[in-house]
Amino acid sequence: MTEGAHVDLPSEIMPISWLIGGWVGVGLGTYPGIEDFQFGQEVVFSCDGRPFLTYVSRSWLLTSDGERVKPLAAESGFWRPRPENNVEIMLSHPTGYSEIYIGTTEVLGLENATITSARAMLKTDIVARTESAKPYVQGERLYGLFDGKLHWTFDMAAMDHQMQNHLSATLRPAFE
Repeated sequence: MTEGAHVDLPSEIMPISWLIGGWVGVGLGTYPGIEDFQFGQEVVFSCDGRPFLTYVSRSWLLTSDGERVKPLAAESGFWRPRPENNVEIMLSHPTGYSEIYIGTTEVLGLENATITSARAMLKTDIVARTESAKPYVQGERLYGLFDGKLHWTFDMAAMDHQMQNHLSATLRPAFE
């Protein structure tokens, strides 16, 4: 696993290398029919030398004091860079659905050969769900690296509601 060291990365990975590493932080969840909630999150992006990133995310419900109450969500998958700054993402969730996202990445800032600012804009191409999964039909995600932090947001169309924000978080490097 390569975390932080970009020397051995395949050239295809370079446009998304800003994601590599462990990230931790706090976010907010909201959606019609549920009470707003605060969550803690741990995310890891890694590369084993092949031209894709492995992605794992876990989150927990937090009290107003920041104490963990219970596990909330988990997802894992792969980020596959494509030509012309395009990217494909495949994610699986234990709640009974899988998603394929397509999107673009853009490097916005570069200092001393290090990416200091970037973003990835993604939309679901396919959402597949099991019979027992909640009716989630479409998603959009935005990931951004700004001021050394990973910011992300997730909009979804689910439960007969139009596309709207569901989750957002700001994560800092886990090993500062």
